[in-house]
Amino acid sequence: MRIPAHSVCTAIRDDIVAGVYERGGRLTEELLARRYGVSRVPVREALRTLEAEGFVVTRRHAGACVAEPTEQEAADLLEMRMLLEPLGASRAAQRRTEAHLKVLRGLVRLGQERARRGNSEDLRSLGGWFHETLAQASGSPALIAMLTQLRHKIAWMYAVEAPVSPVESWTEHGAIVDAVARGDSERARAITALHTERATGAHRLRFSGNGDRADRVRTSQQAVNMSGLRH
Repeated sequence: MRIPAHSVCTAIRDDIVAGVYERGGRLTEELLARRYGVSRVPVREALRTLEAEGFVVTRRHAGACVAEPTEQEAADLLEMRMLLEPLGASRAAQRRTEAHLKVLRGLVRLGQERARRGNSEDLRSLGGWFHETLAQASGSPALIAMLTQLRHKIAWMYAVEAPVSPVESWTEHGAIVDAVARGDSERARAITALHTERATGAHRLRFSGNGDRADRVRTSQQAVNMSGLRH
């Protein structure tokens, strides 16, 4: 049974994000094919896709290698997310379905419950599912694809600290869903912009010009004051 190239691509990408392959390390078709139990054909196709996404580069005399993004390139990704996630929330307010709302509300209930109990282990994955569902609700395949790629690359380049106040963070998630449910695209955009800006401050580069130390991403935005967003 032939394993599709997109499955091989997902597997290699996940391993790059998880740090299985070091930045700058070679990715030989033969070794990859052996690792994932496939022929070299889907591996070759997967490497082309990953190169287009920016995870892989082709070097003369070395072939495919894991990319080595600069600090500026990493910072650009966070800036792009701060622009695109609010757009996605705005579109979701216009195009969401009842199924999207049901999932979003369920995630908010779970997130708020875990946050109140101080159970932080599940909060990161719940937050990822929340933002993935919010993007899906935008109804824009191009935007969904861009946000998905951004999430993968940001997870690869950054470690993320737990929010200082997870309860407040999930209150913001709830406010986003309320705006989306009401079809209030401008409010959904505004709350998501503030939420994303604050979340950016919790990101630390996994690589840095200062040895192994990764610097906190600096933001000019002060902590979000949700009282100013409530009607």
